[in-house]
Amino acid sequence: MSSLLEVRGLRKSFGGTEILRGIDFSVAAQELVFVIGPSGSGKSTMLRCCNRLEEPTAGHVFVDGVDLMAPSTDINAMRRRIGMVFQAFNLYPHMTALGNVTLALRKVLGKPREEAEAIALAALDRVGLKEKAGNYPSELSGGQQQRVAIARALSLEPKIMLFDEPTSALDPELVGAVLGVMRDLKAAGMTMVVVSHEMRFARDAADRIVFMADGQIVEQGTPAEVFGNPQHPRAREFVAELSR
Repeated sequence: MSSLLEVRGLRKSFGGTEILRGIDFSVAAQELVFVIGPSGSGKSTMLRCCNRLEEPTAGHVFVDGVDLMAPSTDINAMRRRIGMVFQAFNLYPHMTALGNVTLALRKVLGKPREEAEAIALAALDRVGLKEKAGNYPSELSGGQQQRVAIARALSLEPKIMLFDEPTSALDPELVGAVLGVMRDLKAAGMTMVVVSHEMRFARDAADRIVFMADGQIVEQGTPAEVFGNPQHPRAREFVAELSR
């Protein structure tokens, strides 16, 4: 399988502090990679560098064979291939669920209203919210708002989806529906990189676990390998904490 995402020698510093210290990893098409590790290990920063929401200090990021760091690369065009779902839902409060999903289709892709609405309704249907298309964010639960945010990303037909703590702002009883959507996306063949604390979901759904500590990837393998028999001391410590 060819790599859809490839990160080489990625470094990121804020002021004099090095947050990412030479990250190398790749994600194959249709793979679900889960990034775990202690707080402050650089997980979210790495994810945000993968679509240049954070500018890497050094290194290269390739998506679908295109070097995002090359001066000739149209980063806005490339970002359409990279769906991003954040901890905060970032929905426009004055727009309905349908309006939030159609906005990029119309403004970025220039699609006419009818076509944009048809695509948006199909995306909302995928996340189980077609009947809520006319509702405003304030009329939706946090889990429903996050599913609208996922539909918004899906509507642009990305090649890869990046999830940055997608359930951490949700009440526990709302998490399941969001993880259910992510499960469905995996079943449909979507390539995904997920930073999350949902360890049971990681064990069940991930193809590969990447463990980060101190700005580096110190271990990676299948969920059975990383959770069942971690090799690196930091990973062992982390897994031992989980089972307490």
